[in-house]
Amino acid sequence: MTLQERDKKHLWHPLTQHKVYPDALAIVKATGALLFDDQGREYIDGIASWYTAVYGHCNPYILEKVAAQMQQLDQIVFAGFTHEPAIKLSEELIKILPDTHEKIFFSDNGSTANEVGIKMALQYHFNKGEKRNTIIAFEDGFHGDTFGAMSASGLSVYNGPFEDFFIDVQRIPTPDIDTIEIVLERLQRIIRDYNVAAFIYEPLVQGANAMHMFEAEYLNEILKICSANNIVTIADEVMTGFGKTGKNFASEYIETKPDIISMSKALTAGFVPMAVTSCTQDIYNAFLDDSVGKAFFHAHTYSANPIACSVAIAGIELLKSAEIQNNIQRIIQSHKDFDAKIKSHSKIKTTRQKGVIYALDLDIEMDRYGKKRYEIFDHFMEHGVCLRPLGKTIYILPPYVITEEQLDKIYESIVALLEVV
Repeated sequence: MTLQERDKKHLWHPLTQHKVYPDALAIVKATGALLFDDQGREYIDGIASWYTAVYGHCNPYILEKVAAQMQQLDQIVFAGFTHEPAIKLSEELIKILPDTHEKIFFSDNGSTANEVGIKMALQYHFNKGEKRNTIIAFEDGFHGDTFGAMSASGLSVYNGPFEDFFIDVQRIPTPDIDTIEIVLERLQRIIRDYNVAAFIYEPLVQGANAMHMFEAEYLNEILKICSANNIVTIADEVMTGFGKTGKNFASEYIETKPDIISMSKALTAGFVPMAVTSCTQDIYNAFLDDSVGKAFFHAHTYSANPIACSVAIAGIELLKSAEIQNNIQRIIQSHKDFDAKIKSHSKIKTTRQKGVIYALDLDIEMDRYGKKRYEIFDHFMEHGVCLRPLGKTIYILPPYVITEEQLDKIYESIVALLEVV
């Protein structure tokens, strides 16, 4: 039996209607920016495998660090125990996080990182004797698939069957030059009418919302009002973190820093699952008490797994290296050059870029997960390029080690699409 045939016997894939799309492509090897299927075909990974493998697949430097750690300590419960990789990782993260952040809490994935952040915010007020039970979030944001994260997410295509069970969330639009005053007025009305505990947001780029981008100065106005009203601010940097916007974190572009930051995906470079939620000393202090009940009772079996921590440490070392920083700037410039050539094409409605993230909207009507979307996906795969359209939005978020030749092939596949779409 082929891998595809064996797959269909028992596996249930995410974001997939198996009755309509029953086949999954079998990938057997990956290196650098390349994926190889079971038929020997190669594909350029234009999205770093959902924004994770930013230093390239099977990066030899990370492999070396992981191999050493596996022979030293594989796993230890993190409740009541600690270890060097977790301590070292916390030290390295604090160096690149905003200066206000002092504490690191471990979990398993991006959704749970946001879940932790939401629970921290709610309990922060509870521990202080304040009843605050409402969360503010952007319209059409996405924060994950666990219940708190789902509650904060505005994309109903993911959440429809579960909305009756959500926590209370009030939504505001993402601001721009034309709407900022309306957004701020709505924000202040929500603060007046509800007991608001937290504001959760994706800074500058909403990934699942078709790479929607907005400006730092307008987000800063929202954050200033939240801070003035003791509303805990949670920056969801699961997608944007670790260099993708051109800085270590998108929050660096914004004057007012968040109280909590959630991170995952590129944190462990596509090797193993792990997530981190960081916070300020003020948030942490609200949980310090003689009463055990005021402790933060949230735990994951594999919290701060030593192997995952060793991967993350190696990833940060690579991120800070001159080679990777130069590569990031090279990709940013390549995207700009491509955009200058293509943005006026008759089949393109809009284009946008933040750091290594480049997106364009096709000037056609189509469903987010309809037949046309899969035809476009197949077009790219036939050209040896792995891109996952978000409806009519085509985006590139490549590994930082991608070559100019590989980038050019991605650009060429997009140009070819415009001729047939």
